[in-house]
Parts: sequence; C-alpha cells; structure tokens
Amino acid sequence: MQTGENEQALRKIVDMTRLISILLLLGHCYYYGYGAFKLWNLTGELGDKMLQGVYRTGLFGNFYISKLAALGFLLLSLLGAKGRKDEKLGFKTALYKIVSGAALYFLSGIFLIIVSSFLYAAVLYMIVTGLGFLLVLSGGTLLSRLIKNRLGPGDIFNSENETFPQEERLLENEYSVNLPTRYYLKKKLRPGWINIINPFRGLMVLGTPGSGKSYFVIRHVITQHIAKGFSMFVYDFKYDDLSKIVYNTFEKYKHMYKVMPKCYFINFDTIMHRCNPLDPQSMEDITDASESARTILMGLNREWIKRQGDFFVESPINFLSAVIWYLRRYKDGEFCTLPHVIELMQADYDSLFTLLRTDKEIEVLINPFINAYLNDAMEQLEGQIASAKIAMARLSSPQLYYVLSGNDFTLDINNPLEPKIVCMGNNPQKIQIYGAVLSLYVNRLIKLVNQKGKLKSSLIFDEFPTLYLNNMDSLIATARSNKVSTCLGVQDFSQLRKDYGREQADVILNITGNIISGQVAGDTARQLSERFGKIMQERESISINSSDTSLSRSRQLESAVPPSKISSLSSGEFVGMTADDPQCRIRLKAFHAEIVNDHEALHREEQGYKEIPPVRRLDNAMIQQNYSQVKQDVQDIICSEMERLLNDPALGHLIIKK
Repeated sequence: MQTGENEQALRKIVDMTRLISILLLLGHCYYYGYGAFKLWNLTGELGDKMLQGVYRTGLFGNFYISKLAALGFLLLSLLGAKGRKDEKLGFKTALYKIVSGAALYFLSGIFLIIVSSFLYAAVLYMIVTGLGFLLVLSGGTLLSRLIKNRLGPGDIFNSENETFPQEERLLENEYSVNLPTRYYLKKKLRPGWINIINPFRGLMVLGTPGSGKSYFVIRHVITQHIAKGFSMFVYDFKYDDLSKIVYNTFEKYKHMYKVMPKCYFINFDTIMHRCNPLDPQSMEDITDASESARTILMGLNREWIKRQGDFFVESPINFLSAVIWYLRRYKDGEFCTLPHVIELMQADYDSLFTLLRTDKEIEVLINPFINAYLNDAMEQLEGQIASAKIAMARLSSPQLYYVLSGNDFTLDINNPLEPKIVCMGNNPQKIQIYGAVLSLYVNRLIKLVNQKGKLKSSLIFDEFPTLYLNNMDSLIATARSNKVSTCLGVQDFSQLRKDYGREQADVILNITGNIISGQVAGDTARQLSERFGKIMQERESISINSSDTSLSRSRQLESAVPPSKISSLSSGEFVGMTADDPQCRIRLKAFHAEIVNDHEALHREEQGYKEIPPVRRLDNAMIQQNYSQVKQDVQDIICSEMERLLNDPALGHLIIKK
C-alpha cells in the first residue's frame, strides 16, 4: 500500500544501503592507500584496530572483493530510488553514464601499477575510483527517472485501432457485382471482397475527380452486368469513355443473352442513332406530358428545382404540357416530337391559342393564358410563357432536331421481346443543353422500365447530378421488385444538393442501400462516417507525478472510419457499406479497402477495343433538310387547322383574333 509510513521506511533503507556502500568504498581506499594516508598523518590507533578487525573478515583478502561489495550495495540502493519522472530523458544517457562509470571504477587500479610514485598513484586511484562511483550513481538515478510505461510508438494517426474485420468471402448470384479488395487488419494485409449481391437496392458511387469511381467501380458494374445478361442504359458523361467499354463488352458476352439485344448510341456531336423521347405510343395520358414538360424545363433552368410550386415556375410547365399533349392527340401523334413542340411554341399567340383551344383535354391548362391574352395582361402573359419559350429556343439546333425527330428504337430497354443496351453521351462543354434533353430521355425511359414482367435491367449514371430526374428517389424505392438496378456516380453530396435541392438530395442518399465512396470531404465525409457506425477501440493514457507513473487502458466505441480518414483516401481506396437480402445474409457490411484492379490486363483489354462503328452516313445538307422540314410541318399544321376552323361555322368561335 502506498502510505506515508512505507515511503519513509523505504527512503531510510535506501539511505542506509547507500551509506554502507560509501563506507565500504572509503575502507577500501584507506586499506589499499594506507601508505599515502600515513604520509598525510591521517592514520590512528583506533582506525588501525578497526581495519585489522575488518581484514580478518576476508573483505580485503582480494583487491576486488571490497570494491564489488561497495558497488553491490550502491546498486541495491538504486533499486529503491524514485527520482522525479521526466518524459524527455532517454535510456541511452543513463546507460552511457553507468558503463563509463563502471569502466573508470574497475580500471582505476592500473594507476597503482603504472605510476612509480605511490603517493601520486594512490591519489589518482582514489580520484578516478570516486569519479566512476559517482557516474554509476548518477546513471542509476537517471534510470529511476525514466518513464517505463510509455504509450504505443509510431501509430500517431490511430490507423491500427481503426482497422476492423471485413468480408473475405466471395458471394455471387445472378445479379451481383463482386470487387476484389485488399485491407489491413492488425498490421496484416488481407484479401477481401465487396459483394453487391442486391444491386436493385441502389448503388451510389461517391468520390472527387481522380478518386477512381469509373476505373475501379463503374466499369466493373458494366462488364459484370453485361456478362450476366442484363439489359442496360448507360449515361456516358464524357462520351465515349463508358460507351466503348459497353460496346466491346457486349461483343464479348452477347452469347450470354437468351434474346439477343441490340446496342444503340445517342450522341448529339457525332450522330449515331435517332430516338424520339416523346414517342406517342409511350404517352398514355396527359400526366406523361406534364412529367416530360417538368423534366425538360427543370433541366434547362436548374434554379427552378428549388422553386417548384411558384406561379412563374408552374405556369410555363402547364403551357409546355398543353403543347405536348396537343401534338400527341393531333393525327394520333404523327408530329409528337420535341422539335415540333419547340417550333409550335414559337408561333404567334393568335394561331397558337386558336389551335390549343380545339382540344378539350387541355382547355383547363390554357384558359389562364388565353384570358390573360384577351384581357391585354401582356406583362403577366410574357412572364408565364416567355421563360418557357426562351428556354426551349436554346434547343433549336439542326443536330438536336435530327436526333430527336427520328425513331430508330424505343426506350423500353427491358422489353422481353426486344431487349436493348442504350448509351447516351453528353459533352462537358454543353452540359446545360444536352443535359436537359438527356434528362427527358431518362425520365421517359424510367417510366417504361419500372414495370412488372420485364427483364432485369441496369441503369448506370456517370456524373448523375448533371441530369435532372424528378422521380429518381421513387425509382430506387420501388424498382427493386421489378429487377431494376440503379448505379449513381456523384462527386460529392454537396453537388447533389446544389442541383436537386436539400430535401430530394437527402432522400436519394438515404434511400440508397449500397454505398461506395472514394475521397470526399466536409459534410459528405461526416454523413458517411456516421453511416458506417462505430467499433470498439483501445485507448491508453499516462499519468506522471514526482515519484511514479501510471498507465491506464480502456476500450470505447469510436468511429470505424472517421471523416478525416475518408478525406485522405488514395485513388483506388474506398470505404462503404453493402446491402444484403434474405437469401444471403452479410454480417460484415462495412469496408475500408483498396479495390484490386489488374492494371496490365485492363490496359491490354483497352488496347484491343474496337471503335464503335458508325450507324449512318450523314452530311450537313441532310441535317439542314430535316431542320427545315420540322419548321414546315408546324406551318402546315397551323395552316390546315386554321383553314378547317374557318370553313366550319360551328368551330368559328374558337378562332382568336386580336
């Protein structure tokens, strides 16, 4: 027990042992330097009698017996010494003093041999011996001041504590995506697997530019799903990075499909296939027209996403919905394409409103605009309609018109009778224009894909925030039973919030079952760290006082992957969490590992890739002719309808003249 009485008793024992050591050393020097003491008149009868008594014990029978005894008692006294602890003291300093002191202590006898004058020899011997004794004493005292219980060395970033067991089994099924990994566990590098056995619960791939989203994750989702016979849609932000992988992988594995799909490519810079996103066969009622209008206008005006419900946001959407639905019903949708919609919107108000009034289904949508026009509320009318007309006019491009007005294929990619693999390419320099059109494509595609009785399909979106999909959260939530896998590539959660608004971005992030994240920072890293949970970690603390040190160890729950760790991930290093299903339970869902890519094999594979073959031969004259034909079609519609109304007295009241 650490009581005051025990401390005092120990101190007295140490002092007494050290005193014995000093007395033995003084007796040794007196005995072997007796001649010198006699010359100095420092001898006496009493001292000589005591010396004779000690000699009879055999202590001075050998030169080194008394010397060793003195050193032994000194070392015993040092065992109980407690000096003031000092963190900065090192073991080497104390060791040097002890070794050098012991050397001087034992080798000092050489002076008695080499120095001819006994007086000088005795003086040198006693000085050097005493110096060696003091050095040993000093070094031993330093040892008592060293901190014996030091904290664990080296791991200043707590890396070892933050390792945890991860899934090492390869779990495959007919839908899974499996990525081989390497991870650290208690200073050992171990093999592991990221098993996305249920991709229908959604997969989000996060990571700043250069973190390896496409190279380490998205390309493997593409290749493995094609190898397992998925129909597929790929949004290729930087065409043709992913499209080339899709085409060559399909050529390699097309024998895996029961019904051979066809590959289609939508690209506005280098025209490949044509597709009409407003295909009349897929638009069943006016709500489809309304969804399409909302998607295209939100894609062109991203700020409107956060202002949905405002009068001057909803009015243009209603106006565009009315125009789309009018063309859908006119001659059974013969001219129901986005280019015809754009051109019809640009018609003068008299002709436009006259045509729209002929369709009773859209009467409720256009009445506010017609009333404003008839009542000369032109400022209000322009505020309602001009924003839509100006935005849509940005799409008036001959190349866009050519792609959007044809129909080489339909968007039901998972049709059991006619499966498809579709790639749509964007251009980073024309994001706002192309992104809005591609958003319309994807919006229509999602509605057709998310139906019962269809094939398994995979939707892959590289740089997802560059698109606007109003119902992406409902797709992830409901498409699981329809075997629709969704993979979203996002650079950072703040990017998703900027383009989609906080509420919808939060829903998309929280509803996604599988998360794979490379390097991200800020709020994204904090949210992911909370999602990955906590693990039991060891903690050490040291307490230092003047006489003792104490080391305490404890275990407590800390973040498995702290935000700082996520912010400093290397390229190819990922953290995340996978989702399981009732048929295949996964206990170790979280991971922090490096995805293993065979770089040489992938490089050889890419070297052997074939270019995507051109679909059609086009020249500028053909594109311009189509552009002119669309404009002429709209003029013909206006002329024929106006003539019909003028020639029918029962419909004459519908004509607006101002």
